[in-house]
Amino acid sequence: MKKQLLKTIFTFVALLSTSVFFAQDYSFKNYDWNEKETKIEVPKKYETEKEIILSRNVKIEVVVNKNTATQYRLIHEKKYINSDDAIERNNKVYIPFGDEENVLITKVRVILKNGKVINLDKKDIKEEVDQEKGMKYNYFALNGLEKGALIEKLYIIEEAPDLKGNTIKMQDQYPIADFNFELIAPAHLVFKTKSYNGLSEPVLDEKKIENKKVWSISEKDITALKDDEAYSNWDVKLKLFRYKLDANLFSGGKNLNNFKEYATTTYERVNPVLDKKQEKAIATFCSSIPDSKDPQEQIWNIENKIKKTIIYDKYIDSKENLSDVISTKQANSLDIIKLYVAVFKYFKVEQNLVFTTSRYKVPFDKDFESYENLNDFLFYFPGIKKYLSPTEIEYRLPLFPNYLGNNNGLFIKEKVFAGVSMGIGEINFIEIPGTEITHDFMDITVDFTKDLENPLITSHMTYGGYSGMNFQPIKDFVSADQYKTMLKSISENYTLQSEYKTLTTENDGTEFIGKQPYKLNLTFDGKDMIQKAGENYLFSVGQTIGRQMEFYQENKRVLPIEIDYPHYYTRKIKIILPDGAKIKNLDKFVMNFKTDLNGKTEAAFTSNYAQNKNEVTIENTEFYNIINYPLTSFEQYKAVINAAADFNKIVVIVTQ
Repeated sequence: MKKQLLKTIFTFVALLSTSVFFAQDYSFKNYDWNEKETKIEVPKKYETEKEIILSRNVKIEVVVNKNTATQYRLIHEKKYINSDDAIERNNKVYIPFGDEENVLITKVRVILKNGKVINLDKKDIKEEVDQEKGMKYNYFALNGLEKGALIEKLYIIEEAPDLKGNTIKMQDQYPIADFNFELIAPAHLVFKTKSYNGLSEPVLDEKKIENKKVWSISEKDITALKDDEAYSNWDVKLKLFRYKLDANLFSGGKNLNNFKEYATTTYERVNPVLDKKQEKAIATFCSSIPDSKDPQEQIWNIENKIKKTIIYDKYIDSKENLSDVISTKQANSLDIIKLYVAVFKYFKVEQNLVFTTSRYKVPFDKDFESYENLNDFLFYFPGIKKYLSPTEIEYRLPLFPNYLGNNNGLFIKEKVFAGVSMGIGEINFIEIPGTEITHDFMDITVDFTKDLENPLITSHMTYGGYSGMNFQPIKDFVSADQYKTMLKSISENYTLQSEYKTLTTENDGTEFIGKQPYKLNLTFDGKDMIQKAGENYLFSVGQTIGRQMEFYQENKRVLPIEIDYPHYYTRKIKIILPDGAKIKNLDKFVMNFKTDLNGKTEAAFTSNYAQNKNEVTIENTEFYNIINYPLTSFEQYKAVINAAADFNKIVVIVTQ
């Protein structure tokens, strides 16, 4: 997400030797498919598959020419289409390259069942614009695609080399009959590699291509891993291959791209010696930040000031110094870190700069030091054991993007040796704020005393932590009318109608994030939750807690469970009946579902009721204490999730 920071901090110096005496060209320059090979052959075991990758051939080659390193990437794939769904999914073939890449060869052909071949090349490329994302895509439109057809595509792309770390996915949502991968590099470069999730280790061949090394992996019959299971982390469970440049035999460089080097260099970059002009600018900037004796509040005040004053844009050029950052009110990734560090120093706040990556992209493996894992950053404060996201404008301490937590990170700590400050790197685990932060409360009163056909319902709802983040920032970023429309939409989840009597909110806006929970107070007529059945009234009391997610799993579960963040719900519903009225089916509120791990309940939905004359009180709790649950706990976990949906369906009978 913030790769530009890495490009700013590091260059490719010392990775490539100036001692290369020969110019190189990439070895698959003349690679092409076989024009005459048009017979479609599908292994018998795959004949009934809706879609299958018959072959995928990937080659990545690093080429060194004097002081310049270039990477060439080949993708050659044959895909068999055998269903209407597959036709719809594949009627566009997108060209996989970015702004800094150059497509040398791009072509696609479709081979139909009758042997007819439809060839497409550069002249057939079309452009698609995603208005919402503001991005353009190039693609081939495949007209005339039919069941039993084969799509063959071939690309060769020229790009900057992935020397600091790269991950190749070697599994897909569809079976792969044959996968061949090669990493090719000059003989003087040594790469460190690692295979994950059952992928075979690469074979090194130093004789296949003159003056080059080839690391190859060949696998057959790779099973499909569907990306359709809720509460899972598909990307890191695939068969993965990772590599990075580890040594340069010509220059003598060893253990390249290591975390120790990264920590040292980064610390020096973000802790420059400030001249008097910059010190004065920082002092003036800090003078308007409220001072607090509470460490957490002080950090919150610093974060709030910077985020409301400085516009973060990772694509702009770095400023010469912090005075320019403050005066222009603009900062890229490196600038924003330097500003935070300087302000923390001014207020004597101890912090660690933490580099990590999304846990939903690639695993952060503490035993495989890859800069690929250092694309995002946070600040950690040892004194209060909390994190701050310096670039996400809507977040405030102690909340930060949950995808960066429950993950390892490189913590850069300041240490002083012989009077000299330096950065020391340590790998630690990034904890996500738990249920003490993200705790939701619902206090609901259903009053039947005035009208059995139209009870008055009053709901006081409190959303804490990450739950509150779904609502609190919005007010600061939309118009008053848009905010009102949003609130009306939220209310419909609880009222089942577009009308309500009163609706008020508390603690909305970024000034309350991390400090106070969001509150929504609602009163409405409950007539839409009532059905008359003869002399009885059927009351859908469960609907007062709002719609609940129902967890379906049609096929056998394959992936373990991973949720976004720990969460706790406490709900209380009070039903007030008129004198003489009775209520039936209360036993349905007795529920108890749990997920136990190592002798401890880590997820649960429990519910019960009590009746005192004409008042019935129903209370339930639902919680998920941890983020990861093993596959063996799936049925228990599913029962907990679905218990809330079952509660939502409960109907009681009220009689006069």
